[in-house]
Amino acid sequence: MPMTLGYWDIRGLAHTARLLLEYTGTSYEEKRYSMGDAPDFDRSQWLSEKFKLGLDIPNLPYLIDGTHKLTQSNAIVRYLGRKHNLCGETEEEKIRVDILVNQAMDTRWQLGTICFNPDFEKLKPDYLKDLPEKLTLYSQFLGKRPWFAGDKALPKIAAYMKSSRFLPRPIFPKVATWTGK
Repeated sequence: MPMTLGYWDIRGLAHTARLLLEYTGTSYEEKRYSMGDAPDFDRSQWLSEKFKLGLDIPNLPYLIDGTHKLTQSNAIVRYLGRKHNLCGETEEEKIRVDILVNQAMDTRWQLGTICFNPDFEKLKPDYLKDLPEKLTLYSQFLGKRPWFAGDKALPKIAAYMKSSRFLPRPIFPKVATWTGK
């Protein structure tokens, strides 16, 4: 029976889970909820189902895998990682994976915060000026290792990222303040 991944009809917080599901060849179906256009964003499609799915903490994204029902993007990613043995083998590797997952979440949050801000054009120069320092943290964390955690290559990742399945839809919905620049 395929898993069900539920989220808005955008990449957003569910995209990492989609990447893992695709990478691992897991059978899954997506339940995409429309949110309508800005500025009102009609959430009624999600709200009409939200409390009927048996989720402990009803939220998007969610993943249903048989009797396992998860919400929260990092919980879903960690579950899929454990299920497919992608969380590292040693305790040091597992710690590095945990650190990296949360650092990537922080980086994504910082970018999303500026992208959805009506003062995007004013904030963009400072964000870009500070970006090299933020990315340096990743380089330092990688150090002389070939991979962020462990020494095993994951060769399917490069092939998948070059495929048309990698970015099939927008990352974020259109926002009323979006200028198109």
